[in-house]
Amino acid sequence: MSETYEHLVSAEEAGQRLDKLMAEFDFLPSRSLAAKLIEKGCVFVDGGPASKRYAVRAGDRIEIFMPEREPSTLTPEHIPLDIRFEDEHLIVLSKPDDMVVHPAHGHWSGTLVHALLAHSPDLGTLAGDERPGIVHRLDKDTTGLMMVAKDDATQAALSEAIKIRAIERRYVTLVHGYIAPESGIVDAPLGRHPKDRMRMAVNDGPSSKQAVTTFRVLERFMAGVHDDGYTLVECKLYTGRTHQIRVHMAYIDHPVVGDQMYGRNHPKADMGLTRQFLHSYKLELTHPITGEEISLRDPLPDDLADRLRRLEPDSMGRTEAGDEIVPIVMPPVS
Repeated sequence: MSETYEHLVSAEEAGQRLDKLMAEFDFLPSRSLAAKLIEKGCVFVDGGPASKRYAVRAGDRIEIFMPEREPSTLTPEHIPLDIRFEDEHLIVLSKPDDMVVHPAHGHWSGTLVHALLAHSPDLGTLAGDERPGIVHRLDKDTTGLMMVAKDDATQAALSEAIKIRAIERRYVTLVHGYIAPESGIVDAPLGRHPKDRMRMAVNDGPSSKQAVTTFRVLERFMAGVHDDGYTLVECKLYTGRTHQIRVHMAYIDHPVVGDQMYGRNHPKADMGLTRQFLHSYKLELTHPITGEEISLRDPLPDDLADRLRRLEPDSMGRTEAGDEIVPIVMPPVS
């Protein structure tokens, strides 16, 4: 059964935008959720629909009809999940390679979403029917830590936290070439490639969005017969655009090893990898409902760790950051 909430605007609240005022209500954790409810026609002011930009007046009666959750049309599939944290609101898991996050063209089954529905039938609905619980994505062949929301309030709050950069997401990647500076920043807008809609590119087109990636060098490796050396890098996302790290590293002429779309595509230089060497190893956030501080680390999966161990004889030494991070991401030899 759907729930209905009413609020009478006070003189002190008068003049505020409707979505901003609603975000202050205890049952609505964020402005983005308030805006979605308004756009869906679930909010009325004095009996009529209103825009999210409407400036409320003293005495206005706001009615909010929380929609009932609709059952998912997706079929749950019992696929094992590597869950690192779970409570009644939130799941943090380690995504394997070769798994698409949600259904899309060519991937109508076997996705992470199908597995999640078998594990937890009730997930956040704000991202749409095909993306229950999804807050952010990892590319099909990118591994590592990823958040999933079990309810709308958590989904909205996590999305807002990502938007204001309150969640720390760090990745480790091996790239081609020698990166000389210890750290750097790539601030370059991303949009669809003008000739290949499957690819992203750095451009300033009308649909492009700001994209910012910072990086720290962890370890450098000498050049060999089939390559120009490698650099192990930690990347931090300040925005979350599609393929962001992969495009940004290729843009500065240090493509990710094994990247079949933006990389060098040289089997020997890629050490036989047919997927990008990119792993979400660190996730830190404040739980949006309980306030608990969550800090998780995820070591490299075996295939990436194996490639890194092969390079050990060619190491030119770790940086200070590398001394701290490499032992965390390298799993012990079994």
